[in-house]
Amino acid sequence: MTTMRHALDAGARRLAAAGIATARLDARVLLCHAVPCPPETLVGHGDRPLGSAAAARFDAALARRQAREPVGLITGQRAFWTLDLRVTAATLSPRPESETVIEAVLSRVRDRQAPFRLLDLGTGTGCLLLALLTELPSARGLGIDRSAAAVATARRNARDHGLDARADFVVGDWATALGGAFDVVVANPPYIPSGMIEGLEPEVARHEPRAALDGGVDGLDAYRAILPELPRLARPGSIMALEVGEGQAPWVAGHLADLGFAVVAVVPDLAGIGRVVLAQAPEAPKISLGLAPDVR
Repeated sequence: MTTMRHALDAGARRLAAAGIATARLDARVLLCHAVPCPPETLVGHGDRPLGSAAAARFDAALARRQAREPVGLITGQRAFWTLDLRVTAATLSPRPESETVIEAVLSRVRDRQAPFRLLDLGTGTGCLLLALLTELPSARGLGIDRSAAAVATARRNARDHGLDARADFVVGDWATALGGAFDVVVANPPYIPSGMIEGLEPEVARHEPRAALDGGVDGLDAYRAILPELPRLARPGSIMALEVGEGQAPWVAGHLADLGFAVVAVVPDLAGIGRVVLAQAPEAPKISLGLAPDVR
């Protein structure tokens, strides 16, 4: 019977031969999922034997990864912000660059204890809304997605993290049938131009839900639907944090300005790409719900 260390080494070689750049990291995650065990076990107790059932699970997981299925879809989980979230074939796997949305919103919040009302358009796993709720303990939020399966996943994630009392999720077409006003609006809609999707890495092109990727010919179709709705959804002084694709920030920022929003910043992700258009609604009151005033 092989040890966990030998299984890890063999799995890493197998994935490397398939051209996967993160072969050893992926093999480690898949092995820990198959056993199951925490990563520290492989460091301090790698000489433990790998049982036959775990070996079979690990082999099946490696085969799926060789076919370029994302690790998160194989394990059913993806880390985002401080959360481990369920992911399914119906949801876009949360990306590290989307954490820029959370950072952008928090940079504008003066009082994290304030009772904000949050809106997440195109919620998917619920990652943006749930991450914000962990940082804003008195806030409540609503997440909307066109996919009923995605909404079901977001609800499970909220329950998993004890946030279901403050997070509601509904099936809807962006904000067209939505009423009320919000203090914070976030969105990560599909923004990849249709013609570019097949050229993406196989993990995305083959396995991510097309509806969560395809933004139309220029990638901006979702924003053509979302932006006109924002003035009626925004309270005075409210924050808009909108994730965009590379090169799309000027278009989105320009249309927000035309609608009367003050564009505060285009926030880059760790790769230096302008990832989030951060804006604030006009006529902020002198005393608002803890939102920092627009200072440019």
